[in-house]
Amino acid sequence: MKQYSQSFKALMLTAVLALPTMAFAAEPVMMKDGVMADHKGMTLYTFDKDTGGKSVCTGQCAENWPPFKAEAGAKAEGKWSVVKRDDGTMQWAYDGKPLYYFMKDKKPGDKEGDKMKDVWHVITNSGPKM
Repeated sequence: MKQYSQSFKALMLTAVLALPTMAFAAEPVMMKDGVMADHKGMTLYTFDKDTGGKSVCTGQCAENWPPFKAEAGAKAEGKWSVVKRDDGTMQWAYDGKPLYYFMKDKKPGDKEGDKMKDVWHVITNSGPKM
């Protein structure tokens, strides 16, 4: 029984130490009703003027369209990446497109910013507009 207890403790310690890495290894968002959203269900958007995996939405733009920030040390894989913004913060990107929220979206599922000025788009099951 003592050997089992030590093995269990070792397994639990390994799991606890892996949690910070696991939190960012998988996709940071989910699809809700065919639209990409964060873990709270808030809709995410792409901006047509972003090119080459770089965000050009700064200043007043970033106040209206807050970036979907990535935590320090966030790990990305597959179509996910983390891009560095001009202010030095990190932002999640999907398929090379930085991701944003819209300030007028107040509750999960809101999509008030979709097609705004024909340059802001939600990401659907078919992927971001390129």
